[in-house]
Amino acid sequence: MYIYYLFPYCYINILLEYVLCFFNSMIIVLLLLLLPFSVSSHGCPPEKCGSFDSIPYPFHLNNTSDCGEYLLSDAFHLSCSNSTSLFLTIGSYRYQVLHFFPDGGGILVDFPNDTFSYSSLCRRYYDLRSFGFQANNYFGISSDNVVGLYGCGDSSLCRSDCGGCHDENTTTTFTSSGCCYLLSDERGGVWRVGDGFSVFLELGCKGFACWIGSSSKNDVIKHGIKLEWAIPSNLINGVCDVNARTVNVSSVNLGMRCKCFDGFVGDGYAKGMGCLKACLKDGQEAYGKACYAKRHDRSKLMLVAGILALCLSIATLGALFCLLKRQTITKSGNIDLDQMRSQSSVSFHKGRRTRLFTHSELEEATKGFSDDQKLVNMGERGTIYAGILTDGLEVAVHKVHCTTEMDLIQVLSRVKIFSEVSHMNMARILGCSIDSGYTPLVVYEYPGNKTLEQHLCQGGVDGNLGLDWHTRLTIAAQLSSVLAYLQSEIFPPVFHHGLQSGCVLLDHGLSVKLVGFELFNCGSNGSTPFSSKNDVYGLGVVLLEIMVGSKSVELAVGKIRNGKVEEVVDPRLYYHEQPVYRKEQMSIMADVATRCLLFGGDGRLGMNDVARELVHVTKESIDHIGSRRIPAGLEETFSNSSLLQMISLSPDSIYVP
Repeated sequence: MYIYYLFPYCYINILLEYVLCFFNSMIIVLLLLLLPFSVSSHGCPPEKCGSFDSIPYPFHLNNTSDCGEYLLSDAFHLSCSNSTSLFLTIGSYRYQVLHFFPDGGGILVDFPNDTFSYSSLCRRYYDLRSFGFQANNYFGISSDNVVGLYGCGDSSLCRSDCGGCHDENTTTTFTSSGCCYLLSDERGGVWRVGDGFSVFLELGCKGFACWIGSSSKNDVIKHGIKLEWAIPSNLINGVCDVNARTVNVSSVNLGMRCKCFDGFVGDGYAKGMGCLKACLKDGQEAYGKACYAKRHDRSKLMLVAGILALCLSIATLGALFCLLKRQTITKSGNIDLDQMRSQSSVSFHKGRRTRLFTHSELEEATKGFSDDQKLVNMGERGTIYAGILTDGLEVAVHKVHCTTEMDLIQVLSRVKIFSEVSHMNMARILGCSIDSGYTPLVVYEYPGNKTLEQHLCQGGVDGNLGLDWHTRLTIAAQLSSVLAYLQSEIFPPVFHHGLQSGCVLLDHGLSVKLVGFELFNCGSNGSTPFSSKNDVYGLGVVLLEIMVGSKSVELAVGKIRNGKVEEVVDPRLYYHEQPVYRKEQMSIMADVATRCLLFGGDGRLGMNDVARELVHVTKESIDHIGSRRIPAGLEETFSNSSLLQMISLSPDSIYVP
């Protein structure tokens, strides 16, 4: 029998992964070494104009190549006239910038350049046709504006609760000939987000004035028109700081902005101010580096750590080379199962007591892999069956269909990785079987209470009425939490790549036990991108199933976006009989699920953000039923982790005993 080495052919991809991990580790070490001496700079000089000492990102004056990477879009380009006045050009209109709002969400502009200047806005009205701008992909008229109208034929426009206009320079207020109108009015007003001011022409109005502020008689307000700005959703990716999230903008269709997480301050943009950590130090507010303890010998320690990491990586690569070189297959292409079993046994027994099963004992446990034992069919990723071993232990057997030696090797490699990950909401891997050729069997613990899909679609098991809302909410929080933990707290990150409700096993306490991870690259093109995108999208589908109570969720998204959440909620939850706080929770989950589907596929929504929202809602639900204890699994996910640190920065943070 001729024997040849498998290493040069089948293990080259694995070796390359180790090499890439090694170089990535070295880059991280070098960055950490350089961090204390680096200065954050975009290479662009500070921009000033008149009374504006600085121009906030993404607005800019310069269009030079030196600042090319700094600029986001020409839509935010400003011009400085005579070094005193700042102007924004939108289409054929030119508006003087009066003020940048500190929340980063808008700017106050004067009336366009073809209108006359005013001495007292309270006594002067402008032609409604002079402000022709409505909305575009970057700007929209904010509903924060208060409008004064003149000569309107419809008196129902007037509002008595928006106060008088107290001028900054005079004591003049609007007379009875004027009509005050709140753009934020939701009582059947004629103006809607996205409109311009020309809609008032249809009601006979001849002129208008505009201001921002509380508009009460005793308050000084700002005259002008507030424009809300945003970044198109297809351009927001990579714009936000690592400590920021994206938020929707109400007045710009599909517009978004960056907002720092709780506990951080700044504009939220990676190429702007970013987000600095905020804290209290010696009773005073502090930001950035002042919030961290100083370590005088940090550079030396990092240098030593880098050298040790280098030595360890070289030793690991050498050991891997020797180990893989021993792996052989016969010349006919059949795997030497005795040798693989021998080597795998040593590896598995060093882990969490995983072992090699025989194909025959698992076949007997699953009654010949009968359809009656089937838990979930994942297509090309395999099928999971329920079974009982001869010693009475209940197991879930994942039957994987490989086509090459490389597929089988990847399965064994990932089984070992998953077997070393411990989380309360992840089913423990007990071992595997490899004596059936290219059909390895992976064995999970099975909690014995069927899958989430079965509970939802069958209306519960053992004759009960199914899952109540609090249980569904807890399942959603546990599922998002374990996925966030695997992506954020494990290195290298662990992804599922096949998430569906059938992969969510439930124990007798209705806690989540996740199974069905992708064990080799089985995408249609031979590979699957290893990122969190697919998992966030898949979670959105599962969240909708939890709400709807079945796998038929095609129409749910449209109804949710039209504000008809009550029409998609599982009838067994009796939506209209639920208290207000539960209806609000259902709306929040519906919103989270929709955003997972809309923004999870391209990476604009992260699993950490989803988990944070669902855990917060679950915590509120627990408060309502009189308990302060976190559901099983959530405490393990967030304790001693950066996720807990992020959540704890919020005043409404979850309480961990």
